[in-house]
Amino acid sequence: MKKQRYFQLTQDAVTKLAENYGTPLLVLSLEQIEKNYNFMREQLPQVKIHYAMKANPDLRILETLAEMGSCFDVASDGEIRTLAELGISGDRLIYANPIKTGSGLKACNDSGVYRMTFDSEAEIKKIAAACPGATVLLRLRIDNAKAHVDLNKKFGAPADKALSLLKAAKEAGLDAAGIAFHVGSQTVVADPYLEALDLVRSIYEQGAKEGMKFRVLDIGGGWPIPEPRVRFNLAEMMAQIKARLDEDFPDTEIWAEPGRYMCGTAVNLITSVIGVNERNGQTWYFLDDGIYGSFSGVIFDQWDFKLISFKNSGKKHQATFAGPSCDSLDIMFRGKMTEELEIGDLLLVPLCGAYTSASATTFNGFHKAQIVVWEEVREQLKLRLAKAV
Repeated sequence: MKKQRYFQLTQDAVTKLAENYGTPLLVLSLEQIEKNYNFMREQLPQVKIHYAMKANPDLRILETLAEMGSCFDVASDGEIRTLAELGISGDRLIYANPIKTGSGLKACNDSGVYRMTFDSEAEIKKIAAACPGATVLLRLRIDNAKAHVDLNKKFGAPADKALSLLKAAKEAGLDAAGIAFHVGSQTVVADPYLEALDLVRSIYEQGAKEGMKFRVLDIGGGWPIPEPRVRFNLAEMMAQIKARLDEDFPDTEIWAEPGRYMCGTAVNLITSVIGVNERNGQTWYFLDDGIYGSFSGVIFDQWDFKLISFKNSGKKHQATFAGPSCDSLDIMFRGKMTEELEIGDLLLVPLCGAYTSASATTFNGFHKAQIVVWEEVREQLKLRLAKAV
């Protein structure tokens, strides 16, 4: 079965990029974005992909995916208007935030976005008033305690209210087309998807008995990327989901909303050590990027980033890694195993394309990390190809 590989810079590339562009530096591979999109299309050919741009809204990623035919999952007026400015038509967007703002609904009208989700009666009234006749999907709550980030704590209607809410949407003049769900971030086995599909099938069958024909199913996001100490087989996982969709939803239009999966493996961070200290018996390394920058995912996404020093001493010790700001919150890792480092040493951080630069700030006056496109700079600097790990 086909194995997906991901983008990782070589030591030579890291050194030359740092010399030419400085650090911190984010290196984006658009070829990896294309590979991720094509892999999902091959594994789930019946699924219409909607990239969840909140994971990484870099314009070059959006343009690449748009050219490949991707649709988009948006959550705000800002995201809707960004895509409109890129010339992406509203019929390729789903406003997948179950709680919408007035400005978001106005942007839908301005940009021709007519597909959206809801999970409450209050939202039905809001949508019907602002966007009469809109096509809506009920966001269903799916319990998955093993998810890396459980999105169902905030969104989703219980299954026993699904039909009544869809009926209410229809009575309000909306096009009640079906159900959307999200099993939670970084789900590494197919079981939560299969259990959700069983639940949806039951609701669709009950709806058919009551004269409601549902034609759309949105299976959300949650597709995983590699992380430390976690093993999964993405191709096998997608194959199981495909088989269930073929069996239970053969005449249904299927959507998905991958975010982390599409961009997470496509970006590497190069950061450097700017300070070394001993505090309470442990070595501290201060980096030129931190919690308020590209490591924002440590807090907002509970992500454990891998740090590669390219040192092969074989000796490692526990150390604390902190960012450059004058804020004691700016600590990324405590007790992380590492080789001994010195000021000026470079660290490579792979797999950092999702929920990193997207949530970075300029707190304390520090600039966000510059982003360069690998396929452009590798020719300019005559760099060797990056590794496919």
